[in-house]
Amino acid sequence: MTRTATTDEWGIDASWLDALDEEHTVPQATIDRLREVIGTPPDDLDERAPIVALPGDVLELDEAEVTLEDGSTRHVDGELDDDFPLGYHWIQAPGGHRRRLIVTPGRCWLPDRTWGWAVQLYAARSRASWGIGDLADLRSIREMAAAQGAGFVLINPLHAVAPTPEQEASPYLPATRRFRNPIYLRVSEVPGAHAVELDEDAGRALSDGELIDRDAVWARKRAVLRRVFDATGRDDQAFPDWWWHQGQKLQDWATWCAIADEHGPDWHTWPEALRDPRSEEVGRFVADHERDVAFHAWLQWCLQLQLERATEGMTVIQDLPIGVAGGGADAWTWQDVLAQGVSVGAPPDAFNSQGQDWGSPPLVPWRLRAADYEPFIESIRATMAGAGGLRIDHVMGLFRLWWVPSAGPGVSGGAADGAYVRYPAEDLLGIVALESHRAQALVVGEDLGTVEDGVREAMAEHGVLSYRLLWFEDDEPATWPTEAMAAISTHDLPTVAGLWTGADIAEQREHGTGTDEELERGRTELLGRLRGVKKKAKPETAVRKAHEALATAPSLLLSATLEDAVADERRPNMPGAADRPNWSLPLPVLVDDLPQHELLQTVARTLADGVSGGSPA
Repeated sequence: MTRTATTDEWGIDASWLDALDEEHTVPQATIDRLREVIGTPPDDLDERAPIVALPGDVLELDEAEVTLEDGSTRHVDGELDDDFPLGYHWIQAPGGHRRRLIVTPGRCWLPDRTWGWAVQLYAARSRASWGIGDLADLRSIREMAAAQGAGFVLINPLHAVAPTPEQEASPYLPATRRFRNPIYLRVSEVPGAHAVELDEDAGRALSDGELIDRDAVWARKRAVLRRVFDATGRDDQAFPDWWWHQGQKLQDWATWCAIADEHGPDWHTWPEALRDPRSEEVGRFVADHERDVAFHAWLQWCLQLQLERATEGMTVIQDLPIGVAGGGADAWTWQDVLAQGVSVGAPPDAFNSQGQDWGSPPLVPWRLRAADYEPFIESIRATMAGAGGLRIDHVMGLFRLWWVPSAGPGVSGGAADGAYVRYPAEDLLGIVALESHRAQALVVGEDLGTVEDGVREAMAEHGVLSYRLLWFEDDEPATWPTEAMAAISTHDLPTVAGLWTGADIAEQREHGTGTDEELERGRTELLGRLRGVKKKAKPETAVRKAHEALATAPSLLLSATLEDAVADERRPNMPGAADRPNWSLPLPVLVDDLPQHELLQTVARTLADGVSGGSPA
């Protein structure tokens, strides 16, 4: 996709090309509205904003003093030495502003070639689960994967949602991208669980339903967890020590949770005095609700302990959503950096003639620079922390995002009335590379759909792995790039069994996600990628053949979903099907039984042989 649009000083593209290379002009009313939302950056922003550079780079400054992270200082004279330390420093030229200097290696850490499982953790229930897959179940999957010779597990976002009774089902609309969802705790394994009556039978009974009932699961888990905390939460000195080292960011999260418990999950509806995180009223609230704030911080400590056990010895690639809920904790903390009255989405395309509105407020590019990129850095670092891998959802958002303004004069409020807004991609990729280098964590960019020219080239330059799917690629897997994660499907696309049996298209018809002609054409196109499968073959045969094809890909990472490996006919999420229980379908095989599942073991051997260079099974 060639960039032909003229980008104004607000970063707004005046036109855009669709998947058919047809150019569309953005209405002037949309541009005017977005300019109003973005605002005008200060005249001296370019003199104050961070400098992102590589060792050896020539700087825009002449002589300057740099205060390094370790407190030492270095003098620079127009350029950085080739051995200049990587990290987040401060630079100041005589008479100039003190600015952040971010020195990056430029390329992400790359893994050895391997294969692994893609897991919707909430769906991966065991006999010990309380209605939802949890971190102990992740530990079991990791142990199975290690025994099979896998090198990674890719999981859905584990980020926290509001702790209120009505739980957000989508993992891609969290309240924060810095903290995790306590619904994933294995209650019996939290510190102090022995001190209270857990009633494990009542917890396990939550798994009896056909769907995952997050509201019921959270109500049960929260009640028991609070009893554990009240009985033992301050007994272990490790918790307050850990809490103190987390600093203001955890204090803000725990405070937001405690206020949300009392006033609801959208900070815009709170009493006005509580809408400012630094207000005196918020301080008084914390003093009056000290125990409640501590409880929410304690939950994060428990999550940290269980995640460490779950991921021990293996790369667990965590997913970074494109944004957060507009009423959530990150939006409350960073409300001066996020755009108000606008959300992120996608323009109209062949699959959705009205476009898409994903509901997350975007970061204002110039305000992000003025904030020293801290909101972006914290989100990347927290998601990457301790697990060895990061998948960036809609990685094109590092370059540009489709902004959808709310209804107003000349603007309908629909996704079709949006426009692309540009971001400082080179700086953001440099930060990703630095965080990857420090955490020794691989990075995958979800670059599916319409990708403009230059995006994949920039990803390759920075060591961000591309994402290649059998369902999307016209070429044989054997021709796919090396620096990529190769897979068959994603959570938004049909499973092999669902495609093969026709169950997926039947469900799409039921939910009206397209015309019969569109759905049939789409199914026929995907079936054409399953070569060598006889028409009357069983779905298990189609699954096996698909993974034999995938195993020929030379890509660094080969990924198979658990849904495909157990021949599940239902995909986790069906975009556009609002009346479907998306993100709430349990895996039809319990985690305990996965190691004995014949088809799953066949898929594992096939990918392992592909990585080792042997003949696919």
